[in-house]
Amino acid sequence: MSLDGKVAIVTGSGRGLGLAYAQELARQGASVVVNDVDDATAAEAVASIEQAGGKAVAVVAPVGPTETAKQLVAAAVDNFGRLDILVTNAGVLRDTVLWKMSDDDFDTVIDVHLRGTFTCVREAATYMRENQIAGRIITIGSPTGQRGNFGQTNYAAAKAGIVGMVRTWALELKKAGITANAVIPVAATAMTATVPYFAAAVEAESKGEPMPAFFRHDLGFGTSDDVAGLVAFLASDAAAGVTGQALGVGGDRLQLWSHPEPVVTAYHDGGWSYEALGAEFQSVVGEQLQSVGETFPPLPDELQRPAPVGA
Repeated sequence: MSLDGKVAIVTGSGRGLGLAYAQELARQGASVVVNDVDDATAAEAVASIEQAGGKAVAVVAPVGPTETAKQLVAAAVDNFGRLDILVTNAGVLRDTVLWKMSDDDFDTVIDVHLRGTFTCVREAATYMRENQIAGRIITIGSPTGQRGNFGQTNYAAAKAGIVGMVRTWALELKKAGITANAVIPVAATAMTATVPYFAAAVEAESKGEPMPAFFRHDLGFGTSDDVAGLVAFLASDAAAGVTGQALGVGGDRLQLWSHPEPVVTAYHDGGWSYEALGAEFQSVVGEQLQSVGETFPPLPDELQRPAPVGA
């Protein structure tokens, strides 16, 4: 289980979930390349790892361009001699409904999340294959990419695309012994901090108190550290047989997401014409139509928070 001697890159690791991943990988023995777009934030992340006895360097650059991917891999090799683990966490949000979403809103999110994952994985996988390293590719998905979410066309497209790429990479990289998986985290972040439903959980974390069991157990909602353990496990030799999977984690809960499979299969002699569909669609498919989005149970009374004045 030890990651001693391993070298990892974690994109978007200056703060939040990415920082938790980088710190946990270092705690388990890996040397880490930290990445952020802000010099001070990246330096603080490196310092936090070094103060805990770990090894880290920083690359300050935006994820997306191929040049950044090359810079990250070069930093790992030049500073630590090799690359074994890549965690693609970097991301941005530009949330708004479809009819208000600009080209820039869409392109920015796709460029960082989807293209950034692609360019970094391509560079890392190329290095691993050329150097016969049975490496670990760990991408970060989202429940939004699995289920959809109001106001997140761009983010949903990127996160769903990441899981699709993971399934393909698992096939392409199998012969080289390189695994590729997606982690679907559910945790208190800057995004969830703005959602009233999670207010009691976010408030508890900000005070350094345990989150209520309703959030940790019933919703599988926890802290960044609750997600980091899975990332480190997938980076280890113990997970050599795990590839092409989407694994959800949060609070006290671990989930394995299914691959898309047909729910209904039906046949019609001569094919499904417009008329045949009109006559039979409801009886054949209608009762099995799939839900979209996430639904949450009502908050227990003791976790309710009063609505803001004027809301």
